[in-house]
Amino acid sequence: MKYIFLVCMFIINGCSENTKQNENRSKQNNVDTLSLIEKSPLPERTNTNDSINRTTRDTVYKNNRFRNVTAKKIGLDNYQIKGEAQIFEASFSWVVEDGHNELKKGFAMTDAGAPEWGKFDFIVNTKKDRTNSVLHLILFESSAKDGSRQYELPILLE
Repeated sequence: MKYIFLVCMFIINGCSENTKQNENRSKQNNVDTLSLIEKSPLPERTNTNDSINRTTRDTVYKNNRFRNVTAKKIGLDNYQIKGEAQIFEASFSWVVEDGHNELKKGFAMTDAGAPEWGKFDFIVNTKKDRTNSVLHLILFESSAKDGSRQYELPILLE
């Protein structure tokens, strides 16, 4: 009976030491993760509209059909959209949404059709319906089969 009691004590003691070691490892991993987050700088740029002095991120968007896509505010309600696309017959569509409504839609052309990557550069002129809304431009290829949106690429405008 004494032996069983001693064996049980050794097992319990060994388990509690493993738990303490695992807790220490977990704390060390959290500290390492936090230090990595603190050390990684965020890319910033100044907004091109001088009347608004805020910083935004330079973002390049991509997916399977679009790459190197950038959106630059060039006026009060104007945005320049540049990039490359690998699109059938070099034509793709776009729509500007505010999260609730489609504000504007259209299409654009690349300088080459698939399988080549064609360049595009166009200007979107759109105005917010609500001052507190956020504008998104969505580039997409329309399905030849049923006209549905394929390869959507959402881009933050404002």
